[in-house]
Amino acid sequence: MKKLVPLLVDALLVVLFCAIGRRSHDEAILTGLLKTVWPFGVGLAIGWVAAVAVASRMRGAEGRGAHFDGTALWPTGVLVWFGTLCGGMVLRVISGQGTAFSFIIVAACVLALFLLGWRAASKVVN
Repeated sequence: MKKLVPLLVDALLVVLFCAIGRRSHDEAILTGLLKTVWPFGVGLAIGWVAAVAVASRMRGAEGRGAHFDGTALWPTGVLVWFGTLCGGMVLRVISGQGTAFSFIIVAACVLALFLLGWRAASKVVN
């Protein structure tokens, strides 16, 4: 269960990001939240798969038993952030949702703050 905590934190932060976005545009938060969350949720899953794959590849290349760290800022956090952002934007385009340039910039910054920020803070605390 402890290994799933970083994934759950990321998922909650992605939902929070989407809820804040809906609220800031005076859109109904609960009724349309799933429509807003699903592209970023799939992107989050892509980022996590990439992070696990990279960690596995690094472990094999180094020839030792390094373990996957879901709280690591690099490479896990960066891959999760990048996957969430890029996957979310591509899926929003495919599904006909908006991807204005200003939205991409705001999403990149907020998702970085959320997905990288908690990892950086946890490293400082621990």
